Amino acid sequence: MAHILVIEDEPEMQRGLRDNLEFEGYDVTVVGDGKKGLETLIAGRFDLILLDVMLPGMSGFDLCRNARSHGITTPIIMLTAKGEEVDKVIGLEFGADDYITKPFSLRELLARVKAVLRRTAAGAAVTDAVITIGHLEVNFEAYSAAKKGKPVSMSSKEFDILRYLWQHQKQVISRDDLLTNVWGYDESITSRTVDNFIVKLRKNIEKDPSHPQHIITVHGTGYKLLP
Repeated sequence: MAHILVIEDEPEMQRGLRDNLEFEGYDVTVVGDGKKGLETLIAGRFDLILLDVMLPGMSGFDLCRNARSHGITTPIIMLTAKGEEVDKVIGLEFGADDYITKPFSLRELLARVKAVLRRTAAGAAVTDAVITIGHLEVNFEAYSAAKKGKPVSMSSKEFDILRYLWQHQKQVISRDDLLTNVWGYDESITSRTVDNFIVKLRKNIEKDPSHPQHIITVHGTGYKLLP
């Protein structure tokens, strides 16, 4: 049974999320404060976090950034009342894996929860071997990475993208391929989102991210991974 941490301060939203997620068979913990949410996340073990952006004590953006700095790779779906692209990009750059804009339908939320959990479970069966891509050593099963012997904090979405590129190394992968196979849907995720994640990956992999030698841009098409 997957354990989901909901960090949300609105009582009605808390009840709705808890009731519906538990009805689907998930174990649910609900916290209504940003600082308490971070403490709970660090102390516990969760399979997924639903994280509101506007929280007392600490914003969802800061909580997400702090969680990643502690090496927590648990998938994070951000819940936001803001629909502007800039806010979504900020959330993703701080380490979120996905976002959903309020008001959202229960069907859409559950579909995204299931998609993230399915990808995480599938990824765990890929390999327990440590592979080297550029300057980065990666263990896809453990969702861990290191650079020059020092741990590197990466979101689960970064691992998912890198895994897909690794599985199709030396092949040209379009942005649409990544949108479909990593996110599992394409209603709101844009090609710009893909590009932002590639920029983050290059910072850890490439000797000189401005002149990449491993994640190559194929102009007008997408990307190609050269280990």
